[in-house]
Amino acid sequence: MNQRTIAAFLLALGLGTLAGCASPTVITLNDGREIQAVDTPQYDDESGFYEFEQLDGKQTRINKDQVRTVKDL
Repeated sequence: MNQRTIAAFLLALGLGTLAGCASPTVITLNDGREIQAVDTPQYDDESGFYEFEQLDGKQTRINKDQVRTVKDL
Protein backbone atom coordinates (compact mmCIF):
# COMPACT_ATOMS: atom_id res chain seq x y z
CA MET A 1 0.00 0.00 0.00
CA ASN A 2 2.87 2.35 0.79
CA GLN A 3 4.43 1.81 -2.66
CA ARG A 4 1.16 2.80 -4.34
CA THR A 5 1.09 6.04 -2.39
CA ILE A 6 4.65 6.87 -3.38
CA ALA A 7 3.97 5.98 -7.03
CA ALA A 8 0.82 8.14 -7.09
CA PHE A 9 2.71 11.04 -5.53
CA LEU A 10 5.54 10.78 -8.09
CA LEU A 11 3.03 10.60 -10.94
CA ALA A 12 1.21 13.70 -9.69
CA LEU A 13 4.50 15.53 -9.23
CA GLY A 14 5.59 14.64 -12.78
CA LEU A 15 2.31 15.79 -14.30
CA GLY A 16 2.46 19.03 -12.33
CA THR A 17 5.98 19.68 -13.57
CA LEU A 18 5.00 19.08 -17.19
CA ALA A 19 1.97 21.36 -16.87
CA GLY A 20 4.16 24.12 -15.44
CA CYS A 21 6.60 24.01 -18.36
CA ALA A 22 4.12 24.81 -21.09
CA SER A 23 2.78 28.31 -20.73
CA PRO A 24 1.06 29.80 -23.79
CA THR A 25 2.46 33.17 -24.80
CA VAL A 26 1.10 36.15 -26.75
CA ILE A 27 3.64 38.06 -28.83
CA THR A 28 2.52 41.57 -29.76
CA LEU A 29 4.19 43.09 -32.79
CA ASN A 30 4.85 46.79 -33.39
CA ASP A 31 2.06 46.93 -36.00
CA GLY A 32 -0.50 45.68 -33.42
CA ARG A 33 -0.78 42.08 -34.58
CA GLU A 34 -0.78 39.39 -31.91
CA ILE A 35 0.69 35.92 -32.41
CA GLN A 36 0.02 33.09 -29.97
CA ALA A 37 2.84 30.68 -29.20
CA VAL A 38 2.69 27.28 -27.52
CA ASP A 39 5.52 28.14 -25.13
CA THR A 40 7.79 31.07 -24.29
CA PRO A 41 9.84 32.03 -27.36
CA GLN A 42 13.58 31.46 -27.37
CA TYR A 43 15.74 34.45 -28.25
CA ASP A 44 18.84 33.84 -30.37
CA ASP A 45 21.50 36.49 -29.60
CA GLU A 46 23.53 35.75 -32.71
CA SER A 47 20.73 36.19 -35.23
CA GLY A 48 18.56 38.67 -33.28
CA PHE A 49 15.39 36.61 -33.82
CA TYR A 50 12.76 35.11 -31.52
CA GLU A 51 12.04 31.48 -32.37
CA PHE A 52 8.78 29.79 -31.31
CA GLU A 53 6.05 27.35 -32.28
CA GLN A 54 2.60 28.74 -33.10
CA LEU A 55 -0.58 27.02 -31.92
CA ASP A 56 -0.99 25.33 -35.32
CA GLY A 57 2.47 23.71 -34.96
CA LYS A 58 4.27 26.03 -37.39
CA GLN A 59 7.84 26.99 -36.39
CA THR A 60 8.30 30.77 -36.72
CA ARG A 61 11.11 33.30 -36.42
CA ILE A 62 10.52 37.03 -35.86
CA ASN A 63 13.08 39.81 -35.73
CA LYS A 64 13.36 41.35 -32.25
CA ASP A 65 12.89 44.82 -33.76
CA GLN A 66 9.34 43.84 -34.77
CA VAL A 67 8.37 42.63 -31.28
CA ARG A 68 6.71 45.05 -28.86
CA THR A 69 5.85 42.70 -25.98
CA VAL A 70 5.98 39.02 -24.98
CA LYS A 71 3.43 38.04 -22.33
CA ASP A 72 2.52 34.71 -20.75
CA LEU A 73 -1.19 33.88 -20.64
